[in-house]
Amino acid sequence: MSLLKLVGVLMDYPQDALWQHREELLEAANDPALSPARRRALADFVRGLLDTDPLTAQDRWLRLFDRGRSMSLLLFEHIHGESRDRGQAMVDLIEAYRKNGFELAAKELPDYLPLLLEYLGHRPEAEARDWLQHVSNIVGLLAARAAERESPYALLFELLVEYADGKLDLGVFRKRASEEPRDDTPEVMDRLWEEEAVRFGAEAPGEDCPPTSRPAGRPKAAAQVQP
Repeated sequence: MSLLKLVGVLMDYPQDALWQHREELLEAANDPALSPARRRALADFVRGLLDTDPLTAQDRWLRLFDRGRSMSLLLFEHIHGESRDRGQAMVDLIEAYRKNGFELAAKELPDYLPLLLEYLGHRPEAEARDWLQHVSNIVGLLAARAAERESPYALLFELLVEYADGKLDLGVFRKRASEEPRDDTPEVMDRLWEEEAVRFGAEAPGEDCPPTSRPAGRPKAAAQVQP
């Protein structure tokens, strides 16, 4: 299992089946491309995740990645938000997958980071690094936000930054993350749902009026891509 695929598997919503692959994941974490310290940290992450009850691990994942937008694993949400440019970017990314012989095996948004990592795990290393360099600012900010929330998932994002080039100054992102308001608090989430409450009659939006934001909800697991 490549490092990128491993990170994608660990970053994805922890399905129950993950607990059946403990030894395989620990073996993959012992990647010789990583420093001894990083190998130990990654193995500790795997053990910590799999030593946790699945329901508890799933709840922690949802609390981190599915509340608010700041920790979204949908890359284009950080770039385009809800603009129409996001749709075209999705089309272009799907075409890039298909051009290289990969088809999504499930209906999943192509910019879902674990899915992108699954794809890049099959591509030449130089190409994979180039892709990650293009999104390194997003990944770096996710790393900083996860660290600010004292989440062990910060390690996975840091590994991606290092894989891309290792030159990104995470200190800058950590400072930003420490100063920005949280968007996952109960107060903020309640306000979001109030703003997106269904309206009837004259106040109802037209069918051509897109939502201003994406309500939180349990995501599907990353689709598998087949070479």
